[in-house]
Amino acid sequence: MVHATNLGFPRIGAQRETKKIVEAFWAGKVNEQALDEAAVKLRAENWKLQQGQGLSQIPSGDFSFYDHVLDHSVMFNVIPQRFRHLAAGHERNFAIGRGIQKPATETQEKVDIEAQEMKKWFDTNYHYIVPEFEANQTFHLVAQAKTVQEFNEAKALGIHTRPVVLGPLSFLLLGKAAKNSAGLELISLLPKVLPIYEELFAKLAEAGADWIQVDEPILALDLAPSVIAHFQETYTRLTAAAPSLKFLIATYFGRIGDNVSFIKDSGVAGLHIDLVRAPEQIEHVIANLSQTQVLSLGLVDGRNIWKTNLADALKLAQTAVAALGSERVFIAPSCSLLHTPVTLRFENRLKTKNPELYDWLAYSEEKCKEVHTLAHALNHGVESVKAELEANAASIEARRTSSHTTNSAVRERLAAIAPDQLRRRSEFSQRQAQQHAAHPLPEFPTTTIGSFPQTKEIRLARAKFTKGEIDEAAYHDFIKKEIAYCVQEQEKLNIDVLVHGEAERNDMVAYFGERLEGYIFSENGWIASYGSRCVRPPIIFGDVYREKKMTVAETVYAQSLTSKPMKGMLTGPVTCLQWSFVRDDIPRSVVCTQLALAIRDEVVDLEEAGIVHIQVDEPAIREGLPLRSVDFNFYLQWAVDAFLLSTTGVKDTTVIHTHMCYSDFQDIFQAIRRMDADVLTIENSKSDMRILGAFSTHGYAAEIGPGVFDIHSPRVPSVQEMKERADAMLHYIPRRNLWINPDCGLKTRGWKEVRESLTNMVAVAEALRASA
Repeated sequence: MVHATNLGFPRIGAQRETKKIVEAFWAGKVNEQALDEAAVKLRAENWKLQQGQGLSQIPSGDFSFYDHVLDHSVMFNVIPQRFRHLAAGHERNFAIGRGIQKPATETQEKVDIEAQEMKKWFDTNYHYIVPEFEANQTFHLVAQAKTVQEFNEAKALGIHTRPVVLGPLSFLLLGKAAKNSAGLELISLLPKVLPIYEELFAKLAEAGADWIQVDEPILALDLAPSVIAHFQETYTRLTAAAPSLKFLIATYFGRIGDNVSFIKDSGVAGLHIDLVRAPEQIEHVIANLSQTQVLSLGLVDGRNIWKTNLADALKLAQTAVAALGSERVFIAPSCSLLHTPVTLRFENRLKTKNPELYDWLAYSEEKCKEVHTLAHALNHGVESVKAELEANAASIEARRTSSHTTNSAVRERLAAIAPDQLRRRSEFSQRQAQQHAAHPLPEFPTTTIGSFPQTKEIRLARAKFTKGEIDEAAYHDFIKKEIAYCVQEQEKLNIDVLVHGEAERNDMVAYFGERLEGYIFSENGWIASYGSRCVRPPIIFGDVYREKKMTVAETVYAQSLTSKPMKGMLTGPVTCLQWSFVRDDIPRSVVCTQLALAIRDEVVDLEEAGIVHIQVDEPAIREGLPLRSVDFNFYLQWAVDAFLLSTTGVKDTTVIHTHMCYSDFQDIFQAIRRMDADVLTIENSKSDMRILGAFSTHGYAAEIGPGVFDIHSPRVPSVQEMKERADAMLHYIPRRNLWINPDCGLKTRGWKEVRESLTNMVAVAEALRASA
């Protein structure tokens, strides 16, 4: 019998319950008991929901308050030295993810600890906390192992789950060496960590688990033969040590390719593959399985919100059943449903106002139902789910033929793009001289990345406007006051290049999506981004174009309040693409080019309005890089072309800024140079300066602002701490090219910590100038 399964379910709750309880805990409004009780309730709801959709293998261990990789590190006692004096528990775990800062009291010394590094989870917009390993690293399984606890929790409800564990190779190789362990080969820790996995698996077997899901997402990457040899040795050992358990190795986000070679003789019972990203791999993988191994087919897209074409998915599944037999086939989403919203049940506005588009969608709950439908069709014949298949086919056809998805004018403009629209008028050295002459700034100019705190008052005013409780004039008057306040505060801080603060923007992508044709918005399409932060990606359903100016009025108003330069703030086309749920009926490169033309029009309008600094943010350009190097060039060609198309319509004296965050830049360095921005700001404060090594090694001529403090943490770094970072930067960057700025936008922080951090940041710039 074919099994309907799942790899993971969203942890945030249908109404973002996890976010709310976690932030209440941070604010001191609830205690650890309330936090744990809320989690127990939500996990039970998730398991029962999946059971109700007909799944026969339901995951456990996929819940997290902050990050599943952080949870795994804590479970294996991978706690950086600087946190070990803190009492074990939620507060310490959150401190690892966020950092912690507490003033001294009569009974307690001052606490000031930096968070661990955060990085993008492969090519998604989810962020994980990077494990830190030391040369003398010791591992042990904590007494209350989370994976075992949650399996037993589900068992008590009468639900037999499939525990999910991050595999040992991915755990190690997605980590980094601690500062005191430079040169550590992470793979050398494998012999130390495997006994802990054996202990964990023994406890799961004792608790009654039969199947376990071991996630090894690095199998979708380019791996050296030596790493594959470690996979072979590791799983031969682990499966032999736990003979009663059936191991399902799960890989996703791309094709497994030749990395599949170890599977046949590894002792594992099954393999999961992503057939949404790489449907062509099915026959190659089948040929590399043993005579008994199960193949889990990732046929339902775990990263997008469109209904699955069940007819096409069924054909792939039938290929597997014909080759392997029904007992050796599982049906599943392509990856964990962490990356899709929870349920369509609360999308009442979309259902009422746009029933056509609503009919094209499937969130996590609906995707579980799709998995069940496919499995049922395979087990009992297509006639047994005839109504479901016919309804699905009607939805797919309605979307394919809809008049709302194409615009002839947009297609004609795309066809008319000329090569000279992809380059600036002069090379950077000539532009820099003109810019410095036309718009002089002090040495080590200071700026911020764009957003300032989204206060409770701003969110309340936006909610009232959305509900119709205040009119447009009143809302715009409120926003103008917020802009004026933000400009005033920056002038008090003596920042050199100002921003208007983005009080009117709910999200850096959604704001533009609301002003572009081809987008639509959900009410409750929330997904996890990092920690407690959730985002609600806009939905690109049709051809994208701009009908009117989007940011000019607010930027020009902000500029009228100051004699200092004001940056125009835009989100770049690649990031708008990456952080949206994107239509899957035309190539992503085409959608990105449509976005670029819309952004280009806005850039030109800002310049014509007198704005001489224009920032086109591309924090997601590295995130979009394919997982396999053979695919890099094609992506980078169209992605950089899109950025150039959006930014090259201006004069040489206009300063084009861009921003990138949480990226390993080595793989895309030549592409960054080809982007030809005048000023690049990057995340750097938690990366131990290793990012800057690429800029020094490969040579980077333009101006650059590596972040001097981490905005994702509530702690306020001292002047000395930031000054040490800036001094280190000067080993890599010429004085004339160094900007001083935070890592990222400040929207998630409070005004008090922002003022304190920026005061210290400006003091650093002044100290650097004084040291000339």
